[in-house]
Amino acid sequence: MAPLDTHGRLVLAATPLGDSRDASPRLVEALAGADVIAAEDTRRLRSLAAALGVPPAGKVVSFYDAVETARLPGLVGAVQQGRTVLLVTDAGMPSVSDPGFRLVAACVEAGLPVTCLPGPSAVTTALALSGLPCERFCFEGFAPRKDGERRRFFAALAREPRTAVFFESPHRIAATLALAAEVLGGDRRAAVCRELTKPYEEIRRGGLAELAEWAADGVRGEITVVLAGAEPGAAPDLATLVERVGGLVAEGARLKDAAGEVAAAAGVSRKQLYDAVLEARRAEHGA
Repeated sequence: MAPLDTHGRLVLAATPLGDSRDASPRLVEALAGADVIAAEDTRRLRSLAAALGVPPAGKVVSFYDAVETARLPGLVGAVQQGRTVLLVTDAGMPSVSDPGFRLVAACVEAGLPVTCLPGPSAVTTALALSGLPCERFCFEGFAPRKDGERRRFFAALAREPRTAVFFESPHRIAATLALAAEVLGGDRRAAVCRELTKPYEEIRRGGLAELAEWAADGVRGEITVVLAGAEPGAAPDLATLVERVGGLVAEGARLKDAAGEVAAAAGVSRKQLYDAVLEARRAEHGA
């Protein structure tokens, strides 16, 4: 393998969420000067470059989930040979729920320089627009696709005091908000940010039940959800927790496992919740 050349480096570059005018001058310079550009979608990269009036001078290669691992040796090798490798994704910052982490880790492991050109981020943009507290927050990536996993996802946020941000598909947002309202309560505040920085940008704020009702009519575009943190000392009542356990059991979980998971997320006694579920079952069957 070629010897390390300290002039080579990996550059992570944030790209506009929708409006090409949000591109930084440094991104324009990087597109014009990089030896290799690794892009999540090469077509979108070329469209962005055209909008910015800067034809890429270097070699453009695809770098998306399915080929990420296979591309690592070549890209790391390019940096080792003294080349500048520019990594861009479709929108926002590479590695943040987008390809990039493995390449960064591989370059760090090899002792190669890694730097970043900051810029647009759907996470912080949605957070700032949400109208919810921003001092402390957590980013949860994409919400799980399967109902059982999503239920557990929200159960884990039941007592989270920080504002939470997550991404969701337009095809699943209605079901996700309805489930969130069921698990966290319909009054829990949230904001749904759609098509950020684009002509049809829309920010909907309200309780989860209200937002779920709105989304039921169909929602399009890229979506970021901001969820208010739990109020200090707030805890769901026991009847609500019993319903959550029942939901997990209906999806195939063992009763003891479901009770333990819900109890841990809510910060209540596992035995107390388990006994309450058994009591509710006896009452339901008239025993």
